[in-house]
Amino acid sequence: MPQEHDMVKTALLLSLLVFGCSSAPAPRADVGDSTVDTDRGSEPLDVDSQSHPGDVADEVSGDGAHDEVGNEVSDARPLVVMTFNTGTSLVPPAGAINKGFGKQQAAWCDEYYGNGLSWMALIEDARVFVEGVSPDLIVFQEIFHPEECAGIPEEARVGFICEHWKAGDPTVAQMVAGEQYQVACHPGKPDKCAAVHKRLGRFASCKADFCLEGLDGYTVDGCGKGARVARGRVEGPNGPLLTLVSVHGSSGFKEEDSECRVRQFDQIFVDLGDGEAGANGGLNIIMGDFNTDPAAMADADASARRLLEFVGVGKPFGFVNAVGSDAEKTYGGLFTIDYVISDGCDGSCWTAGVSPGHPPVTDAVAFDHHPTVCNLTCPWPTLSR
Repeated sequence: MPQEHDMVKTALLLSLLVFGCSSAPAPRADVGDSTVDTDRGSEPLDVDSQSHPGDVADEVSGDGAHDEVGNEVSDARPLVVMTFNTGTSLVPPAGAINKGFGKQQAAWCDEYYGNGLSWMALIEDARVFVEGVSPDLIVFQEIFHPEECAGIPEEARVGFICEHWKAGDPTVAQMVAGEQYQVACHPGKPDKCAAVHKRLGRFASCKADFCLEGLDGYTVDGCGKGARVARGRVEGPNGPLLTLVSVHGSSGFKEEDSECRVRQFDQIFVDLGDGEAGANGGLNIIMGDFNTDPAAMADADASARRLLEFVGVGKPFGFVNAVGSDAEKTYGGLFTIDYVISDGCDGSCWTAGVSPGHPPVTDAVAFDHHPTVCNLTCPWPTLSR
């Protein structure tokens, strides 16, 4: 599994030298003739007054309620989605108890687990967090796949998933999501997975509860192995509901890293690799770790500019969570690189450990990303629990 976080951290710190945190851009950043915004033409979201699961449902449910175009709705509720980079590259401070995840464990996690979520106490904290939110859709990045345990020495297994895991046991992604979810992963990238709650539907390309390569995706030549962008079509009892595009852009701030992200973003909006865009037809939700901040990095990162050619005011797609200097920082307290994007859904978002009233996933020092949760209103007449 690639050890990505050190590369990302170095890249983002280098970018601080380029942009300077003290002169962060305004919430709306002009790039050519386009602007960055949280949706297709509305004012930026007030991130200090986010709604919570149930708020939108309260507005539209009840006898005689109607949507924006006059269709009657019943028992409607938000579509709750989550993007969660579970990488654990942070080294705990000296002397911290940290649920047993100390300096040595962090070193082993880096060397053998690719900094993916693999420490049992942290897996449990992540599971409890996800259970409490109960999202309809989740995308994970950097979540350790335990079939790789065979190559890890015994001394580096104690306390980790590999200490007791055996073939046929649930994977980390399954453990964190829970039995109510169907889990499917990117082709060639078992550390990147998506989950759909069974109350919503199932991935059309995955017939089991877990499919190791159950999403559609293709390798970008010269940008590592496996698919960093993958598509899953979600079907409900009455047919197709939406297309989920799961994203984990290449890390790094070198020109070749940026070019890889450009080509990955083209997979989303131009051609996934099978002749059609990843986000193609019907309703699309695109989310994940883009490894670029489209507002703060637009001047120096070609991939940020490429993303803004498709997403923003007047564009086919809109950011659901906020973009700009007022956006809640999802990575290291420095940048917003984890996004939820859609061509039909709007809503409000919160970030664990950042948004007021939303504590972090764990009190341990481990995760360097903060998961983002969005409550979406989407253009279908009824979505009921």
